[in-house]
Amino acid sequence: MEELENDLPQQDGEPGEEGMPGRDLYEWVRSLVMSVLTIVLLFTFVARMMGVQGPSMIPTLQNGDRLLVLNAPLVSEFRQGDVVIARKESFSDDPIVKRIIAVGGQTVDIDFISGTVYVDGTALEEDYINDLTYTYEGTSFPLTVPNGSVFLMGDNRNMSTDSREPRIGTVDTRYLIGKAVFLLFPGPDSVTDKRDFSRIGVLNGAKSHAG
Repeated sequence: MEELENDLPQQDGEPGEEGMPGRDLYEWVRSLVMSVLTIVLLFTFVARMMGVQGPSMIPTLQNGDRLLVLNAPLVSEFRQGDVVIARKESFSDDPIVKRIIAVGGQTVDIDFISGTVYVDGTALEEDYINDLTYTYEGTSFPLTVPNGSVFLMGDNRNMSTDSREPRIGTVDTRYLIGKAVFLLFPGPDSVTDKRDFSRIGVLNGAKSHAG
């Protein structure tokens, strides 16, 4: 006995599966939903997009820059030189963007006359700052950073409220939201008021390692 084919021959005028009304729309909606779900999961568990507010990280970051931030649980280790997003409610409910100057166990000292920052007795090579560090905000130095904490400063040293301010002080790494890894969209330059799209790209770690 011959085996019957699985698909019966279609009658004239009977639409096939590919021609079923609404199937293309269903596939399009399905693809859209899957794409949206993937993006939601990505920005929930892997990374998030955050904006820079204020001038404290000039010239590295401008007011209005949009950053891709790797969520803290996925950062294996926060290191000296990383640009990070932190939230410390004793200072502000809003997140702040700063650079890690020292990590737990390191000692920070600042000569506010020469504007030089020292970590473990060695002057930092800070070619990323806007000006030398002349502004004293109340924290006493030298200061040894507690284990599990970091010392933060903005690159625009004399226009930044950071770990020199006692209300912020050293920041427990549990208050770090994540590490800024990519500049997605540039804000207007503080000098020219124009957007420099050549700035888009990976944010490299600072050359702030002592040595």
